[in-house]
Amino acid sequence: MAAEIVNPRSESKTGDTGGEGGAEPLDSFDPAFALHRGGKMAVQATVPVRDKDDLSLAYTPGVAKVCSAIAEQPELVHDYTWKSSVVAVVTDGTAVLGLGDIGPEASLPVMEGKAILFKQFGGVDAVPIALNCTDVDEIIETVVRLAPSFGGVNLEDISAPRCFEIERKLQERLDIPVFHDDQHGTAIVTLAALRNAARLSGRALGELRAVISGAGAAGVAIAKMLVEAGIGDVAVADRKGVVSAGRDDLTPVKRELAGFTNKAGITGSLEAALAGADVFIGVSGGTVPEDAVASMAKGAFVFAMANPNPEVHPEVAHKYAAVVATGRSDFPNQINNVLAFPGIFAGALQVRASRITEGMKLAAAEALASVVGDDLAADYVIPSPFDERVAPAVTAAVAAAARAEGVARR
Repeated sequence: MAAEIVNPRSESKTGDTGGEGGAEPLDSFDPAFALHRGGKMAVQATVPVRDKDDLSLAYTPGVAKVCSAIAEQPELVHDYTWKSSVVAVVTDGTAVLGLGDIGPEASLPVMEGKAILFKQFGGVDAVPIALNCTDVDEIIETVVRLAPSFGGVNLEDISAPRCFEIERKLQERLDIPVFHDDQHGTAIVTLAALRNAARLSGRALGELRAVISGAGAAGVAIAKMLVEAGIGDVAVADRKGVVSAGRDDLTPVKRELAGFTNKAGITGSLEAALAGADVFIGVSGGTVPEDAVASMAKGAFVFAMANPNPEVHPEVAHKYAAVVATGRSDFPNQINNVLAFPGIFAGALQVRASRITEGMKLAAAEALASVVGDDLAADYVIPSPFDERVAPAVTAAVAAAARAEGVARR
């Protein structure tokens, strides 16, 4: 169901012309600009302020009673403010999908979009926060200072390898969930789709050898999650080839990656690694040659998730693969993070989780995979974001896992 438009568009045309000499306004011919005029979200009150009695309760003097109670019992902030139902969507604009380092202002349309997806698909309120700094310590200190207002932090579009350190240090310093969606959201949805692809082929994850193209945020997180889930083996390739312990040019993150992946000891190029592989997962862009795809094992799975141009075009992938997935909405089996993050935060906030654990992520992937159920088919290994069963299933699974792992506070 389409979201109701509650914020009327401004009629001002200042600065919106497409060229010189009184050219047509941008949104007179481009629906994207028309939709974005005035922004995509607004703040609305949840209580009425109709008269002086309402005013005295919503603000002074009534609000003083609530403030004093929270000062005496800080945990009451969860019951008497919005804290436990709102997420900060934080970026520095350095790694915006498909656009790269475009800065904080230019990233705001994406962050607003993320916020409305939180609300639309998970019932979670979210506030976009674009930071005018890129230093790791400055970002961490800024978010720590903002944290009292929020029940969770969704890190978004922050470039690797800084994103790893930022997430780790924030998790150490805060007692609310911190989740870098570019890493974990992608990994969760990928694992869910791979579980169903394996089920379709009658194989277990432990029988599969996967190759990941891309050792950035998503690639590293996918590799970690696949290993945690019991994949037979997984190798990760960057621009210089397969990440392996023998390379002397690895960053600390990639050295760690080499320590728990590539049990087969593969070296050399991505193309060489694909020979006989059961799974290709692309999160890097670029193009994989058709002959490398053809060299994969019979009944392979190709998840080419770069946008807008998949590493392997579906027409090519279907010649050799039993299951094909992309990151695009115009092909079947879209690996879309919106399948994960709204329900993950909804579940974490529901139980006031102090953090999001690996067990919660695995539970989210299992719940997402289970939505497909008996309808499983080669062109349906992952549900649509508009399937109304998705968010409730993920929410319930994450909340239950949080309780089981001892990070729930209610």
